[in-house]
Order: sequence, then structure tokens, then C-alpha cells
Amino acid sequence: MILVFKHVFYKNYVGLSFWPFIILKNSSLKKDATLLNHEKIHLRQQRELLIVPFYFLYLLEGIIRYLMYFDAYKAYQNISFEREAYHNETNLYYLQERRTFSFIKYLWGQKP
Repeated sequence: MILVFKHVFYKNYVGLSFWPFIILKNSSLKKDATLLNHEKIHLRQQRELLIVPFYFLYLLEGIIRYLMYFDAYKAYQNISFEREAYHNETNLYYLQERRTFSFIKYLWGQKP
């Protein structure tokens, strides 16, 4: 289910996934297939980790990445869940071919 709340977002962020919803900054983004695919990848990650552990691991990895880079945006970009979503957001068939726990291969290195 897609919801629109423009006041939830910080700076340039325009979408987020919070099980079972995709929340967008404005309704015109409902037509952005790449953004929606990115957020659907996060919904799949959340589901396979049984939701609450996803948020715990996301936050934990975000803190670790921040301590590595001392740069919040760079830390965010390097969270394995984000790396998987960004790397595959333009492949609209990715979720059909994706293997369970695929985010793990994004924990280390550049791109798998």
C-alpha cells in the first residue's frame, strides 16, 4: 500500500518503506517505477527478516557505518540493505529473480 506524507522526509529523501507501507513525499512519485522498485526491495528485506530484526540490523549497521566514515550520508549509502536496493532498483524483474537474504552479499566490497 502506498501512502503520501510530505512532512515525514528529511532533505532530498522522497520515499521510505515501513512494513507494509511505501511512504512517498508526494503523489507524483507513484509513477516512478525505479523508486517504487527500490522501496519494494526494502519491503522484501523486511519480510524475510521478520520485520523488527530488519529495523534493528538496519540501525546497527547504520551506526557501524557512521563510525567507519563519520559521514551520515556515506554511512546510509553503504548500509547493505541500501546497497542492494540501489544496485537493483532499475531492474524491474529483480524481485522475481532475487534469492532470499541477498543483502548479505552487499555487506562487504563494492558490488557483487
